[in-house]
Amino acid sequence: MTIFDVSALFVIMVTLAMLPSTSVALVVTRSATLGFLNGAAVSIGIVLGDLIFALLAIFGLTALSGLMGALFLVIKYIAGAYLIWFGVTLLTNRTSTNLHANSSSPSGGLTTSFFAGFFVTLSDVKAILFYGSLFPTFVDMSALSMTDILVITLVILITVGGVKLMYAFGAKKLVSMSKGLKIEKEAKLAAGSLMVGAGTYLIVKA
Repeated sequence: MTIFDVSALFVIMVTLAMLPSTSVALVVTRSATLGFLNGAAVSIGIVLGDLIFALLAIFGLTALSGLMGALFLVIKYIAGAYLIWFGVTLLTNRTSTNLHANSSSPSGGLTTSFFAGFFVTLSDVKAILFYGSLFPTFVDMSALSMTDILVITLVILITVGGVKLMYAFGAKKLVSMSKGLKIEKEAKLAAGSLMVGAGTYLIVKA
């Protein structure tokens, strides 16, 4: 992976991690109602789920690259088309994610919070499709090295984990906003544009 590839991956991962979603709502709710440590536990569970999806995508795509040869180009085109579709969906989606903390919020300790974050991530069918289409944009799957895998892992830990912890830290302020996250529209615009750009880049690069 080049410095450009790593930087682009970092920016996209940060942007998507910031995007209001079920996982963000879970982090904020657990942190606001049960304390920062519970929000942090949710964040760890989310990161672990993301890492599992990422590694499955990496090793799966690497195996396909070696076995299918030229046919792997077709997978790259499909992946690029998916990224573009995902980006357009973000750009056109008007649904908002409201963050609320109330007495009906689920209770439990740190273990419950961790598994809540973990299973919320694993239950997201779009996550595996996202990771499966994202990495071919930045990594030559036919020449993937252990260093590349370590770099990707580190990027996920810093971006997804860091952003979710920031949400946990600022949870009480976030839930006090009457209309949810004020940056939601801008975040979706940025994320959607990045996904369309990444998909286009993947198709051109292929």
